Amino acid sequence: MNDIAPPERRFPDLKADHAIPPDLKAAGWKPVPARDYPAMIGPFLARRAGEGWEYAFQPEQRHLNIGGVVHGGMLMSFVDDVLGMTVWEAAGRKPVTTVQLNNHFIAPGKLGELITGRGEVLRATRSVVFIRGMLTQGDKVLTHADGVWKILGSA
Repeated sequence: MNDIAPPERRFPDLKADHAIPPDLKAAGWKPVPARDYPAMIGPFLARRAGEGWEYAFQPEQRHLNIGGVVHGGMLMSFVDDVLGMTVWEAAGRKPVTTVQLNNHFIAPGKLGELITGRGEVLRATRSVVFIRGMLTQGDKVLTHADGVWKILGSA
């Protein structure tokens, strides 16, 4: 599937109306449609990366903690979305939800520098998916995460 927009009828008002800087657009980034919490903390971007997807966001002042680096809660929220979108894709775009998410903070994120994330499905059953992934900023690993997602409506 080459389109990041979910085909779900449950969210007919889901929109991707964020302007993307020309350099990111030229690099293949597209806005991820969002509403509710993801729309509040985003915008997030996505692009094809081999057989999967890569996700990104550009940290703004509102994403920083009092120490002037990207807030750990923001990194956790973003990696939750990155892994969740990866699981959603692997589950045939069926609704999924986080059951467990473990985060390991390795380095702080900086203002204005693109943060990217990728997930890797470790194992998928009919009802759950085990996944891991990481967030990076340039060559620096910011966080490593792993977790379990439930495929909703499955046994």
